[in-house]
Amino acid sequence: MNKEALTLSVSPRETGKNVKVVRRAGNVPGIIYGGKSKNLPIQCSMKELHSVYVKAGENTLVDVTLDNKKIPCLIHAISFDPVTDKEEHVDFYAVDMTKKVTTHVPVVIQGEAPAIKTLGGVLVTVHDEIEVTCLPSDIPAHFVINIASLENFRDSITVASVAVPKGVTIKSAPEMVIVTVQEPRKEEVIEVVAAPVEGAVAADGTVAPAAEGAAGAAPTAAGAPAAAAKSDEKAAGKDKAAKK
Repeated sequence: MNKEALTLSVSPRETGKNVKVVRRAGNVPGIIYGGKSKNLPIQCSMKELHSVYVKAGENTLVDVTLDNKKIPCLIHAISFDPVTDKEEHVDFYAVDMTKKVTTHVPVVIQGEAPAIKTLGGVLVTVHDEIEVTCLPSDIPAHFVINIASLENFRDSITVASVAVPKGVTIKSAPEMVIVTVQEPRKEEVIEVVAAPVEGAVAADGTVAPAAEGAAGAAPTAAGAPAAAAKSDEKAAGKDKAAKK
């Protein structure tokens, strides 16, 4: 299915004129190149250009009217202000309707993938355009990709499976992946283990020891009788020495 050509009126632009003045007047500076004529500096209404660009993109013919003459063109490039996001400059490529052109055609996703509905997979669009070569009048409006065949994780649809209209040649590689299904990302659970508290009794009956190197650590219950026995031995030794 091809889009109907759109129309945009433009006017000549003085090359020496400051483009800021053009923009302040609500216009967008641009140029028409290609075809049989030399490059033509032009300007057009920002509002009208925006309306045409939204409908045409870069793969639909636009009849650019200059001095009451229609020039079939493709919007080859368009730049935007980084702050206001308004159109700043536009390049029109004048096409020869009898010669083939190379352009990019957008991809439209349709259908429902079992791998997403049943398995909870995530659809990833790897490429949203396909490069083609054809006559300007044969440029497709878009390619329809049905994802109903994606049943398992890592299933993909490549360029090789795209239905190609008559007169259109695909330039993108046949193995180029358009969409694929990935497994859902699992949330990582981090288990926090609390440090043992001195003297606390664990489930297996063991007692947590004092921290290594802790100053003034109290003797354990098992060490107390041993210390007392050593004190008694020292006292007995002193008594024997006194009797002698």
